[in-house]
Amino acid sequence: MLDRPTTRDGWLARAAALKIEGRAFIGGAYVAAADGATFAKVSPIDGKVFAHVADCGAPDIDRAVHSARKSFESGVWRDADPAKKKKVLLRFAELVREHGEELALLETLDVGKPIANALGVDVPFCANCIQYYAEFADKLVDEVAPVGPNDVAMVRKEPLGVVGAIVPWNYPLIIAAWKLGPALVAGNSVVLKPAEQSPLGALLLGRLGKEAGLPDGVLNVVPGFGEKAGRPLALHPDVDMIAFTGSTEVGKLMLVYAGQSNMKRVALECGGKSPHVVMPDADLDAAASAIAWGVYYNQGETCHAGSRVLAHASIREALVEKIAAVQKAEIPLGHPFDAGAQLGALIEERHMERVLGYIDLGVSEGARIAHGGKRALAETGGFYVEPTILDGASNAMRIAQEEIFGPVVVVIPFASEAEAIRLANDTIYGLAAAVWTRDMNAAHRLSRAIRAGTVWVNTFDRSSLATPFGGFKQSGFGRDRSPHAIDKYMDFKTIWTAYK
Repeated sequence: MLDRPTTRDGWLARAAALKIEGRAFIGGAYVAAADGATFAKVSPIDGKVFAHVADCGAPDIDRAVHSARKSFESGVWRDADPAKKKKVLLRFAELVREHGEELALLETLDVGKPIANALGVDVPFCANCIQYYAEFADKLVDEVAPVGPNDVAMVRKEPLGVVGAIVPWNYPLIIAAWKLGPALVAGNSVVLKPAEQSPLGALLLGRLGKEAGLPDGVLNVVPGFGEKAGRPLALHPDVDMIAFTGSTEVGKLMLVYAGQSNMKRVALECGGKSPHVVMPDADLDAAASAIAWGVYYNQGETCHAGSRVLAHASIREALVEKIAAVQKAEIPLGHPFDAGAQLGALIEERHMERVLGYIDLGVSEGARIAHGGKRALAETGGFYVEPTILDGASNAMRIAQEEIFGPVVVVIPFASEAEAIRLANDTIYGLAAAVWTRDMNAAHRLSRAIRAGTVWVNTFDRSSLATPFGGFKQSGFGRDRSPHAIDKYMDFKTIWTAYK
């Protein structure tokens, strides 16, 4: 293996030498779109085209679903010995690690995140997730229900069939693994549709799965621009489930498509507007560090980013100053291939303009820019925004209610615990939250009262594959991660036998 680059020029040279595969992966092979169409892949790092990707549509989705259905009905993976499934998925995880540098490069070129984070977080988390679920292959057991003495009622878990997985562009490898791991260990076949902004890592995963031993058709990867591939996948009558991560707006469409087609299962992990509730007795240094990292990491393009800071009025000003200081000292904005950069480019020009528009909107609504607030590194041609604090906001403002999905935190004062709970819950979302206090009685009251899928106490964004992730309200339903995720890719069958 070549020595890993340590400079921007070194990484750019390594990236230029990549042989990028942009064709769809269907039935165990790379294939062009049926009509030969492609779309240009623009890197947010510099705004330049660096690859062309198959622009797949309904005929390609149909081909992929047919391949997945054929593999499922054959039983080649569905009925494989559990030890074999475990061996294949463990090898899959190991191949992700072996190709870690290539995957990280593709991830950074695709979405603009710092290469250090793609290498240190995204790739290993992807591999670890596949490995985690591989270990369940020989541990999934059926049940025997307690019934009368002349009956045996077995409750079997069986795979659903063909799963359509639609994943976003902010953590393409990690969230793809969140779907692939439990869906595959359950015995399903999968059609993975990556976001058009981030298809390249997923396309490599298709090949690595085959090399690991997944039978042809068990894992298919079909890119496409806009709704061209996603809509026909969600509408396809031979898809048994859609597992979707993305915006709440598009998540609602998944429900519509399921109803318009075959009542397929739908699992949704959608938007968020996660609050930090910072009480007057909180450790402000710890809170400021967690807030800064929780909203500026990955450019703020994180569904559960702590984008609302509910700060007690007595400590609000000091907290704002500390958040800004943490960003300046620990989370520098820079070119994603520069050593030390912790905050890179936003995904595309349109999204950069959207984030800047929300900053302007916040000022017009009456908030104050306390930190950042402008476009950065414009000379690169890329799409960068300064890490920003909008202070003195109210929870009724659009910047406090709508998902900005950028490096922008909105600070809202409160006067009492009851008001903090009301403000925390005054949103359509319920993905995550955090509570900062030294009073454990208050911590228990607040964490119980806040309606969110995850509530951290005196920390933020700590996670484990053993804990479920997902939301309440319009943040969606169903859970990724943990053993609970496997059940959503399976159905329950009762086999009741009466005997004498």
